[in-house]
Amino acid sequence: MAEARIPVRMNRLCCPICSQVLRNPVTVPCGHNFCMRCIQDRWDHEEGSRSPCSCPECGNRFAIRPRLIENTTLADLVRDTPALKRARTWTKTGSPLCGRHNRSLDVYCCTDEKVICQVCASAEHTGHTFGFVSRERRRNQEELENIQMKSQQILQKQEKKQRNLRKEEARNTEDYCEAVLAGVIDSIQRHFMSLKEAIGVQGKATAARVQTSLQTLEVKMNETRRRGAELELNLNLSDPLRPFELTKRAVDELGRQLEALCDKEFATISQTGTCVCGHVEIPSTFSERNTNIALWPLFTIYACGLSLDPTTAHQDLTICVGDKEVRNDKSSTMFHPERFMHRRQVLCREGLQAERCYYEVEVKGDKAEIALAYRGMDRKSRTRVSAFGGNAYSWSLDRSRSYSVSHRGDSIQLTTSPSQHRIGVYLEFKKGALSFYEVSDSMKFLYKVEAEFTEALYPGFWLGEKCCIRICDLRHDRL
Repeated sequence: MAEARIPVRMNRLCCPICSQVLRNPVTVPCGHNFCMRCIQDRWDHEEGSRSPCSCPECGNRFAIRPRLIENTTLADLVRDTPALKRARTWTKTGSPLCGRHNRSLDVYCCTDEKVICQVCASAEHTGHTFGFVSRERRRNQEELENIQMKSQQILQKQEKKQRNLRKEEARNTEDYCEAVLAGVIDSIQRHFMSLKEAIGVQGKATAARVQTSLQTLEVKMNETRRRGAELELNLNLSDPLRPFELTKRAVDELGRQLEALCDKEFATISQTGTCVCGHVEIPSTFSERNTNIALWPLFTIYACGLSLDPTTAHQDLTICVGDKEVRNDKSSTMFHPERFMHRRQVLCREGLQAERCYYEVEVKGDKAEIALAYRGMDRKSRTRVSAFGGNAYSWSLDRSRSYSVSHRGDSIQLTTSPSQHRIGVYLEFKKGALSFYEVSDSMKFLYKVEAEFTEALYPGFWLGEKCCIRICDLRHDRL
């Protein structure tokens, strides 16, 4: 059987304070109904202003704040009322309604930047600046269009800038590649000329030695012919035993002389110059004795171009002459994290890892150190660890009143005293050999280090007071 429907007037179910459907309805002593929260807020306000509590509907005053009684019947009625009539928040024309006062949202509060109804404007936004919603909507739309236009312009500028950067990067890459290739071609030509010169020098030396050996052999052959004539003469003697005795004696002497001649002369010829697999090798005997300047081109074949790295230089050092010279003169360069902090030291940019490398430096001053080090050696410590030769990552030739070689904090004192300003350094990386020379019109061997190198070695220098070190250009410098 269908349930009977009792018509209910909606205004009977609305709170006289908020004009909304009653929420948690309570009844005051005079019989009127309100939302529990609404009447509590109202009476809290009246008590704060020292006014007696009163009924908002009829104005009845109460000497003592009444106890609110929950109206369960009215609460059930509100709950059973169709929800569409309480929850509707839009007008018939499609305009939104205020969720608290069920009024059209047609006022814009410029102060709080929000859309409100007329009741909210008069009750909660007193003293604020108001405007029409439609006008504010148009203004906001215009601002958004302007922002969108500016964003589009910025995007176009960025795209244009990106295209220009790509073109510039392409040009720079092309120029860089051309410069590198030009440098490679120049290096090949320079090494070819040095090799050609070295081969010519060695060819002349070999020819001279062979000519000397041939002349000596010719003398010996003439001596042999003379002795042969003597033998023939002795054969004609009357004593039958005399020829045999003379023959045996002459043959023994000839054998001894020929054996000594072959051992000496052919060993000399075979040792004059060494050409292996298309490249010139420096004989090992040259590494540990005085070397004549005629063999200097053999070293220059392996000459490597070096330049000083200003980012590693101590603040008391000045880099100049195209990063080829360093002086003990306080620099005004900016601080760099790779700088040596407490020692007047500097590294080169280039790490040496080729099979053979050779370079020369010119030292002016009483005290200096010529070193090779791994890139990661300590540069901040105040102890000996940050000094060249004071750790396991560097090897150093110390030049003062005499020479010494340092590694891992241990030094080997050499008997040689400095007599020249130019120092040659010859590195055989794979072989694990590092040799130092004094260079003038001859090459004077100083010391040879043997070690196992595990990574690229960077040439470095320490400078004493009033010291200057220059990296020599072996393509143009001639002793």
